[in-house]
Amino acid sequence: MKILLLGFGSIGRHIVRLLDHEFTAMVRDIGGHRERGTHGVRLITAQHFEQAVAEADLVVEAAGVPVAKEFLPRVDKPFVLTSVGALADPATAEQLMTPHLHVTNGAIGGFDLFEAVADQLDHVSITTSKAPTGLIQSWMSQHEANRLEELTEPETIFTGNPIDAIERFPGNVNVAAALAYATRGSKPLTTSLQRVQVQLVADPVRTDSAHHIEVSGDAGKFTFEFVSSPSPINPATSGTTALSLAATIRRLEPHIRRG
Repeated sequence: MKILLLGFGSIGRHIVRLLDHEFTAMVRDIGGHRERGTHGVRLITAQHFEQAVAEADLVVEAAGVPVAKEFLPRVDKPFVLTSVGALADPATAEQLMTPHLHVTNGAIGGFDLFEAVADQLDHVSITTSKAPTGLIQSWMSQHEANRLEELTEPETIFTGNPIDAIERFPGNVNVAAALAYATRGSKPLTTSLQRVQVQLVADPVRTDSAHHIEVSGDAGKFTFEFVSSPSPINPATSGTTALSLAATIRRLEPHIRRG
């Protein structure tokens, strides 16, 4: 199968180690990636995007919310969305939620149950805990960044819904948008995005990523705990994300029409 990867960072590099397919990756700086090694992947830049899409059987996004929002609306064949936070933007969600869209679970699971009970839920919440240094953002002042680096005990640094969480921490809370997507049921995604309650905790003793999920309603009460080991390529990224993405691609493979 011919796969076009949008992005060739830690997730993309992990994927090509897990799957035996023909990969092309769209990157900003081909020279920099060649210095790190290409693993046999053909590298292109954005100016060759349309041609690469035409040649691919499947497009897989693993480059972050801005890239997903810019390029995936232009894809007219099956594609996999990893940066689910892109769906927190209503205009982007309207463009992407077509029969071509496939959403990967990322660092969490239980989507089959979430989808089954979605219309009978009153409460959906997720608490994500990560190392403080991985939560530092460009919009933070130097004082705020230093304070996070110097934390000695866990501290909640964000409470709100996935829409606001993605805006403030775009690389850390895609799981919150994924949870909203899975629990939308028959309601519009925007309604689900408003319903999900998100907490983001900076924990100085944590080297992994932890997600505590609670959903409840007429269907019952369900609690999930996910603790993901770091990626072997980049410790700042959850290793589960690439494994989940690989599983999604394997599920899609029998249904992809090649050529």
